[in-house]
Amino acid sequence: MAAQAVLVSFFSRFRGASASRFQPVSAGLRRSYSQDGSVSQYLHHSLVPTMHYQKSLPRLPIPKLEDTIRRYLNAQKPLLNDDQFRKTEQLAVNFGNGIGRELHEQLVAQDKQNKHTSYISGPWFDMYLKARESIVLNFNPFMAFTPDPKAEYNDQLTRATNMTVSALRFLKTLRAGILEPEVFHLNPSRSDTQAFKRFIRFVPSSLSWFGAYMVNAYPLDMSQYFRLFNSTRLPKHNRDELFTDEKARHLLVLRNGNFYTFDVIDRDGNIMDPLEIQAHLKYILSDNSTVPAFPLACLTTENRDTWASLRQELLDSGNEEVLRKVDSAIFCLCLDDSPVKDIIHLSHTMLHGDGTNRWYDKSFNLILSKDGTAAIHFEHSWGDGVAVLRFQNEVFKNSTQSPAVTPQSQSAAVDSSMAVQKLTFNLNDTLKEGITKAKQNFDTAVKKLKVDILEFKRGGKEFLKKQNLSPDAVVQLAFQMAFLQQYHQTVATYESCSTAAFKHGRTETIRPASVYTRACSEAFVREPFKHSAAEMQQMIAECSKYHSQLTKEAAMGQGFDRHLFCLRYLADSIGMPLPDFYQDQAYAQINHNILSTSTLSSPAVTMGGFAPVVPDGFGIAYRVHDNFIGCSVSSYPARNVHEFLQCVHKSLDDMFNVLEVKHISN
Repeated sequence: MAAQAVLVSFFSRFRGASASRFQPVSAGLRRSYSQDGSVSQYLHHSLVPTMHYQKSLPRLPIPKLEDTIRRYLNAQKPLLNDDQFRKTEQLAVNFGNGIGRELHEQLVAQDKQNKHTSYISGPWFDMYLKARESIVLNFNPFMAFTPDPKAEYNDQLTRATNMTVSALRFLKTLRAGILEPEVFHLNPSRSDTQAFKRFIRFVPSSLSWFGAYMVNAYPLDMSQYFRLFNSTRLPKHNRDELFTDEKARHLLVLRNGNFYTFDVIDRDGNIMDPLEIQAHLKYILSDNSTVPAFPLACLTTENRDTWASLRQELLDSGNEEVLRKVDSAIFCLCLDDSPVKDIIHLSHTMLHGDGTNRWYDKSFNLILSKDGTAAIHFEHSWGDGVAVLRFQNEVFKNSTQSPAVTPQSQSAAVDSSMAVQKLTFNLNDTLKEGITKAKQNFDTAVKKLKVDILEFKRGGKEFLKKQNLSPDAVVQLAFQMAFLQQYHQTVATYESCSTAAFKHGRTETIRPASVYTRACSEAFVREPFKHSAAEMQQMIAECSKYHSQLTKEAAMGQGFDRHLFCLRYLADSIGMPLPDFYQDQAYAQINHNILSTSTLSSPAVTMGGFAPVVPDGFGIAYRVHDNFIGCSVSSYPARNVHEFLQCVHKSLDDMFNVLEVKHISN
């Protein structure tokens, strides 16, 4: 279909977040952000209702089983030797012709009975909520804000106040249904106009997506947005629960491991006077209380079953009301007492901190260090990077362009000691012991994590596009070359792609390791002088072309990972013995993602980061800028992150040399 081809081409540059974690915005494409609004209660007043397109969004397709098997085997080829591949191929063929076919038909039938959602939504929630590991390092990522361009506005109190007010404006705009719908515009001169918006608002919601499609605009799913606020992941045995209470009007503030709350929305639903909010935050910042001997927040770093038992102990010890305050708060604002020393320190601070001054279960923590460095740390089960990055973009734009207070603002003359409630918790010996163990476990885990940074300054997006290459494909190829150079292997690699173009879409996996990247990597690493520059350029071009194809397929819901995941989930849910296909060592290996990668691009974000998803892996957050490439990479002791980044730099250098017809370095 021509329509599908257009959408595929468009989404070839659209990445998401899951162990995506981030959402980039392509150069040349335009995203519908807020128009400047004059009313301080709102970001803007969209002509088109926020959820106008939701009803008519296309449904996430279930791929054909034969396509999934073919794509799976293509992804396995570079990871296996001939004998291993023959075994895996036979198991896959048997699965596709036998039990896999039965499961696929059941999945399709089930999907037809649930047209209000997507086939991945329920299983994906379960994947996150049933996981028993700590959510810190294992799931929660961070994205750091760009500093306010006006240096004096980066004062901690000023920026905390402005970001809080801007976040509340986002909340009010969203709940009033006047937040601009999330739309990507291929032809903004036609679709991102007042005239089109005046037209499309009168098209029924059941048809509105098609109206947008006719002018090359693609609305995205916004079903996750309501979980941004007043939401918390509650620990439960076996499976956690998501809790939301939209009636709550208070903010949760953490400082030095102490908990404070105060109302930021009044009884009429209006944002409180920003000078009052500033006064309350100033009062909290002036509190001399030290970190408690038993910092409760550490419990949110624990194994989920352990935390579930300790939470029940908290409830049984008379803490129900204060826990309700924590769980229902609009969001958690974390005020740190130390400045950020450098970019590596920033990564550690925002990814995990010291465990005492974050409530990791909140949908998001807005963190501000002593010097005003800001970041969002978010819990991943409720949603992906699409909603979080939109929120971050809007908060940055609004807080910098329409700040609620200035560095010269005088805080309101209010009695903050009456308005601000400092929460106290009843802790028995069991809880004290649990907190102590949680802190010990946390400290042990984070001490193992290493982070390093790379900036490759020879070029970026502009140069690579002039070579008719996908910038993302080239960077992914550099990761393949680097790992081969360092560890002499090609390994399972994960790059996440958003499927937010579909109703209740989540993410799909791009598999960057291919027969093309393996051949190209081996040529560069093992036989750099055997091939001519033209031959090596051709190999890079083949990698780029294939990577772009995989990206397009994933964005259209035509990967293989989510389909196979749901077939296994279905087999388990009906009590079927695990099919042989899933017991293959090769299946376990391809899902042991040693290279877990994610990219993002936004003027509001300086960097993001996450931990490896396996003990012997790398967590690779990267950005391809116009004229340079940046990477923030994490690892545990099983891998050497510094050496890996040296290899990445050499790989990029070698490719740029080939593209510029220069000699490859030794």
